[in-house]
Amino acid sequence: MKQKLFNEQIKDNPLRSKADVEAALIDILTPAMSVLGQQKRKGRFRMSDSGAVYIQDKTEVEGFMRLLWGLGPFFSDKKRIYEWPGWYELTTQGILAGTDPQSPDYWGSDLGDYDQVFVEMGALTAFLYETKATFWDTLSVPKQKTIVKWMDQVNHKTIPKTNWLFFRAMVNQFITDSGYMDNSELITKDYAITNKQYLGNGWSYDGYVNQIDNYIPFAYQFFTILTVGLAHTDNEQSRLLKERAKAFVPSYANWFAADGAALPYGRSLDYRFAQSAFWAACAYAHISLPEGYTLGDIKHLLLNNLRWWFKQNIFQSDGLIPIGYAYPNMNFAEGYNGPASAYWALKTFIFFALPDDDLFWTTKESDDFKFVSLKKQSEPRMLIAHSQNGLEVQSFTAGQHSHEHAHGEDKYEKYVYSTTFGFSTAKARTLLKQCAFDNTLAVSESDYFWRTAFKYDDYAIHDNYVYSEWKPWSDVRIKNYIVPAMPWHVRVHQINTKRTLHLAEGSFSAPDYGKAYQQEFQSGVDNAVFYKTEVGITGIVGLSKELTAQLSVPEPNTNLYFPKTKIPMQTGILQPGQYTLVSLYLGDRELESIGDDGKLIIPDVKLNGNRLTIAFSDHEVRTAFSEF
Repeated sequence: MKQKLFNEQIKDNPLRSKADVEAALIDILTPAMSVLGQQKRKGRFRMSDSGAVYIQDKTEVEGFMRLLWGLGPFFSDKKRIYEWPGWYELTTQGILAGTDPQSPDYWGSDLGDYDQVFVEMGALTAFLYETKATFWDTLSVPKQKTIVKWMDQVNHKTIPKTNWLFFRAMVNQFITDSGYMDNSELITKDYAITNKQYLGNGWSYDGYVNQIDNYIPFAYQFFTILTVGLAHTDNEQSRLLKERAKAFVPSYANWFAADGAALPYGRSLDYRFAQSAFWAACAYAHISLPEGYTLGDIKHLLLNNLRWWFKQNIFQSDGLIPIGYAYPNMNFAEGYNGPASAYWALKTFIFFALPDDDLFWTTKESDDFKFVSLKKQSEPRMLIAHSQNGLEVQSFTAGQHSHEHAHGEDKYEKYVYSTTFGFSTAKARTLLKQCAFDNTLAVSESDYFWRTAFKYDDYAIHDNYVYSEWKPWSDVRIKNYIVPAMPWHVRVHQINTKRTLHLAEGSFSAPDYGKAYQQEFQSGVDNAVFYKTEVGITGIVGLSKELTAQLSVPEPNTNLYFPKTKIPMQTGILQPGQYTLVSLYLGDRELESIGDDGKLIIPDVKLNGNRLTIAFSDHEVRTAFSEF
């Protein structure tokens, strides 16, 4: 079938059978392989010329290697080698040329410390395992030794003590299994480091104790159980990794919404449907599941996330996947996001390597979506809340911090992150419209040069509220108390300032495409603004006289989901003194806040000392702030 512009046909793929999964993988690979076939140099995929922290040639090597994450499972069945001989030749000739010192297309024997290519060795290793009988076993001993020697470079250079250790462990597992070297001791040493980073319930921290994000499911968990599955290891370490994966299942499942969306949080969101790679690896490695979960649940979490992603605008007109999230977007990218970095998401297709008779393919996908309405997750420092039917997930966070990646304060330290409304990253911090301050409090000494929390001085995750404290200046102290009451939440700020402060605080972003049903929603409440769109209602009720609510329009391409947005926001100026500010915020996917008469049902909020009450017609949410 001829491929449509923007890969539109993939949006209609039901992903119900292995044939459907194969069709999706072919749809994703076809544009890339077409470009690869026109490359002048073997083992390189150049799809664009945007820069990264590594040199241009290595962005092209990275691009080629990341395609291997899809090509390995694709060619794990030899029948597809005969069906797609051109693709197979491009792939294998690229590997042989890239690892051969005598080839003009050699990937190099001068790899340096912290070299990006070490990351990509994980993809090569997986490919060699997946196609062992048809590729590796057919190579001559000299050619095998050449590949092993090139890969062994990872053992003679410095790499970060982060998820990179797992790529090295994968490489050394394959080198050991090949019989050319016994690197088992090196594997043990690397796991000795990562084992110390384990936090519990399947969670670890990725090198930095305050940075716990998607790298845990799609790197720490994925690569460990993938290696176990590829190498069929059965030792004390592999059994430990399987137990951690089992423990991770119920925790990570709560990061997913009933429509398949996963919580957008932290860095590297360019990798998109790598969000479900953990579920794919669980299926591939046949991880035993905790009580209450079945293979059908894992299958649903995996395929439902893929369906959600394939309905987003992640493709260019030529079918390639550029840097971005729900649409092409360079604004939020990391320095290490090369032009083809997004193809790391192909590692999710490891489950396609499962043989046709594997139980995964015959197991019925679960239609019973499991979630907890409000779940405290101490390890990633979050309260995870779901809407009534689970279509919306909101994460209330405190205490996370990333100091070396762009937009760290936006990706880690906002009050709330949403599967429906996403979050925004500032283009600049001079004017408010450049900042797109959704779900955060910003302060300034004038109308210019705004700042938000960047590393809290103190934080706590309680059972029903989140507390944090930060000092934007030495003479300004701000304590924050965030209380979920889905689809609403309340924010209380205690501010002690010795200087005049300009404040701006936003609710959730929502799309602004100029459609008739995208409009302000009248509530009849003073100092409130609500905005209704096709994705739901966002809004704010300002309960403190110091701030005034209005609908703001930030610059385009700031939000992860929507190229153009509006944000309910309140602003004001505080003179030196002490203040307690209370506000009510709405992010409603399921329209739970609208009554039978079509009007908003706004809860009553009262703060009495340190006790907060959010009163609805049929229930109350009460809490007492211990840090007040």
